[in-house]
Formats: sequence, structure tokens, C-alpha cells
Amino acid sequence: MNRKLYLFDFDGTLTTKDSLFDFLKFSFPNHYNKYFLIFFPFFILAKLKLAEPGRIKEKFIARFLKGKSYHEIQSLSNRYFEKNYPLIIHPKADEYIKSVSNYHDKFIVSASVNFWLQPFADHYGMGLICTEAEFDEQGYFTGKFASENCNNEQKKIRIEKEVDLSLYDEVIAFGDTSGDRAMFELATKSFFKHFN
Repeated sequence: MNRKLYLFDFDGTLTTKDSLFDFLKFSFPNHYNKYFLIFFPFFILAKLKLAEPGRIKEKFIARFLKGKSYHEIQSLSNRYFEKNYPLIIHPKADEYIKSVSNYHDKFIVSASVNFWLQPFADHYGMGLICTEAEFDEQGYFTGKFASENCNNEQKKIRIEKEVDLSLYDEVIAFGDTSGDRAMFELATKSFFKHFN
């Protein structure tokens, strides 16, 4: 049997909405609109490539979560998963992932942060390659990322670093934006907006 590696972008590929904004809005309903409005001009600059998207994302997330303990954030993430799975997952994607034999390996590869992605990865029995949060020695979120923003070329770099591609006969990748192109370069088959 051919051994296959499945690589799935998360936001917009497996989901019907952007999980970053959805997670923060769900977890902090009283503060979300105020902070979003403060950051809105910076999101526009990032969209226009006049500011680095990863830095804007880092600062936005820090506004909500900096100083919170690993356990607090894990609790928020688990609650988000429990209330929002499977609502934000494309039904076809859910069905497809569950149909992939455990003989093959599956990874979520995402620019989103490991906080709220981990419960989804655990549920599906998938590996997780994503933007990682930095915690201090006492276990509190510093407001910084411990890795580069896992998008564009970084997706390819992280996959090559964390997965031995020589073990696989086929690499099958799913994405929905130009940020997935570098990941597609590693694939023997790639699917664009396959589930939506």
C-alpha cells in the first residue's frame, strides 16, 4: 500500500470562517469589538502589504491573552472547540478527514496559533504544524510567538523541518489562498478550495 501524507490548511480550507477572530470573539465577547476597532486600520495595512501580517496578528492576540496562564488558555481553547465543532468545519472536510485511513499521516498546517487549533488536531488524530505561542518559565503567555508566522514560505520550511517527506509515496495538500502555494510545491497532488 502506498503511504500518503495529507496536509490541510485550516482557515477557509477546513473551516467556514477565520478561527482567529472567531476564537477571540467567542472567548472575549465583552472586549472583542473594542479591540477589533482599534486594530482595524492595522489589518488594512497588512492586507495592503504595508505592514507585516504576522506582527499585527501577534499584537492583536496579545491584547486579549498576554499574561494568561497556559491552563487558562487551554481551558478557553477546549471550550471553544466544544461549542463550535462541528459548526465551523465544512461537512465535506469533516467527512473526508474521517475517511482517511490511520495508515496514512495527516497534518493541519496553519498560520493560526496552536492555542485553539490543538483541540481540533487532537479530535481528528492529526499532527499540527502552525504558529506557536511563547510561554515564560512560569507558564504565562508572553504575548509573543515562539515561531515565525506559519504562512507562505514558512509552511514549506516547517513541513520540511518537522516531517520526513522521504517516507511517503504521495503528498496530498489542501489549501484556499496564495499563502498555501509553497506548501503545494511539496505536494504530488494539490486541491484548491476543495471543500467549499
